[in-house]
Amino acid sequence: MALSCFKAYDIRGRVPDELDARLARRIGAGTAALLGPGPVVVGHDIRLSSPELHAAAIEGLTASARDVIDIGLCGTEEVYFQTFHRKAAGGIMVTASHNPMDYNGMKLVREDAKPISGDTGLFTIRDFAASDTPLGQGKGSVTRDTDKSAYIQHLLGYVDLNDVKPLKIVTNAGNGGAGIVIDALAPHLPFEFISIQHAPDGSFPNGIPNPLLQENRSATRDAVREHGADFGIAWDGDFDRCFFFDAEGNFIEGYYLVGLLAPTLIARTPGGKIIHDPRLTWNTVEMAEQAGGVPIMSKTGDAFIKERMPAEDAIYGGEMSAHHYFREFAYCDSGMIPWLLIAGLVSSTGKTLGELVADRMQAFPCSGEINFRVDDAKATVARVLAHYESQQPTMDNTDGVSAEFAQWRFNLRSSNTEPLLRLNVESRGDAALLKSRTDELTALIGGSPSNN
Repeated sequence: MALSCFKAYDIRGRVPDELDARLARRIGAGTAALLGPGPVVVGHDIRLSSPELHAAAIEGLTASARDVIDIGLCGTEEVYFQTFHRKAAGGIMVTASHNPMDYNGMKLVREDAKPISGDTGLFTIRDFAASDTPLGQGKGSVTRDTDKSAYIQHLLGYVDLNDVKPLKIVTNAGNGGAGIVIDALAPHLPFEFISIQHAPDGSFPNGIPNPLLQENRSATRDAVREHGADFGIAWDGDFDRCFFFDAEGNFIEGYYLVGLLAPTLIARTPGGKIIHDPRLTWNTVEMAEQAGGVPIMSKTGDAFIKERMPAEDAIYGGEMSAHHYFREFAYCDSGMIPWLLIAGLVSSTGKTLGELVADRMQAFPCSGEINFRVDDAKATVARVLAHYESQQPTMDNTDGVSAEFAQWRFNLRSSNTEPLLRLNVESRGDAALLKSRTDELTALIGGSPSNN
């Protein structure tokens, strides 16, 4: 039986065609067989199909004589936290993040919240799930524990509660799970929260929460402007990514947030190493080095960043796609820690978020990620490189291909998860050059460009 829902880093597919309760049960059993001794943390997102898949995964675990800590409705980072905090054998998060309404999936981790990917056991679980091997007859226990207090206290450790100002902050949970955490944090913080699309609702009355899509940004932007907020935050459904809007309601590219957070973390750990992806680099490298840190480039993607961070003992990792990873969070990504750090920065510097990033946006303007659907990705990349060969750019193949010239650079890579070519362009303080080179590359690539 072919299982198309198993991807390189996680499990995702349409319910029930590609993922159903029977398969979730077998995934639970396969995970139990892979992990070392100890209980397994299991949680689920707000999607309507998640409780059934969550219950089935627990059945597979307990049938394999594995004890389960059921943390119920939560965000992906809460499974990570509870796995390392409780020293569990591993964790399963039932979520499809920002995928369409009829999708669901799972993210799996082992001890210390280390990701289980195709290289580290996910395909072993797939093979078991596809087999006829009967499930065990074990009777593992299930402990229901939805207490978030340890997680909330951990998050509060990233801000100086004596220093933060009474900011006004718009929060847009997109009817996902982030609102629950904001409500738990609110009594401990002096902020005034203007919360929109706040209530968890798996029918997603305002559409699937994915703030990377431009059409999904207007609600947050308008609320920031209407209420005169200091800044706005929006999350995807399982809130492992957070997106920022300045006091004017302008969307801030994730690239500039990495450059803002890197020196903040280096200030706490002088000389610290920063992991970044190769799509856009110049601003991050300059900011990290100016702060006395060491920037290190890694291949794009959750599994790669999480593997590289402990290997380098890096204090922080950031991707322009709004994933932010922290050493003190077991090298995992969080959609809550970044906004708390930003609130601390706005408080301590007296500058607005827009002021904190304005000079960096001017110093290194970027195109934002442009996606292309093309018939032959390999031939397209070869055509682009042939065009620039005579200019002798500095080349790098860490992830896709990066070509660096004196005043501008680009990265062109195939998506890890979708049949797309992704283009990113940046320049050294020259917006006109950025536009002309982006237009030139767009024409060379052909296909159908989109910023979504």
